[in-house]
Amino acid sequence: MEAFLISTGIVALAEIGDKTQLLAFCLAAKFRRPLPIVAAIFVATIANHAFAAAIGSWITSLLGPDILRWVLGVSFIAMAVWTLIPDKIDEEDMPLAKYGVFLTTLIAFFVAEMGDKTQVATVALAARYHSLVAVVCGTTFGMMLANVPAVYLGDKIAHRVSLKLVHGIAALVFALLGVATLMGAGATLGA
Repeated sequence: MEAFLISTGIVALAEIGDKTQLLAFCLAAKFRRPLPIVAAIFVATIANHAFAAAIGSWITSLLGPDILRWVLGVSFIAMAVWTLIPDKIDEEDMPLAKYGVFLTTLIAFFVAEMGDKTQVATVALAARYHSLVAVVCGTTFGMMLANVPAVYLGDKIAHRVSLKLVHGIAALVFALLGVATLMGAGATLGA
């Protein structure tokens, strides 16, 4: 349950103001059809985060526990710093609508999430918690917590949320996880 809750919280916080959330705002404004957009975000996130979690689980089989602890600890601290850097969406990230709402959103989200903060976090969380299903469910739920309101409420909430505060909280959580991991917390997980 811890893996699910931590994964949900970290990804939900990290996703606020992230380029995929900005993409959700743009798609909602362009298509004005929230249900297929939300469904496509869900499918794209599950596919992307299942892949990322599988990589995280695979990494744990390659590295010894001491090396893995240092890699994960430093990775979480790096994620804390990365979270403080605001994202923006590039014009080439804007999808063309020739494939319809669902497929356009699915492709755009899957591609935009490649190498993104939340995907990298999913790799690290899967390596840390040794629970692929709990991590994928948690990170997917976190993505949905951040993106469903973006699709349905869009501009109504965009200006009311302090991105600096949310990013600061996410960075603090990543930093605490990193320090705790480096200090040996959770060393018995998966053992």
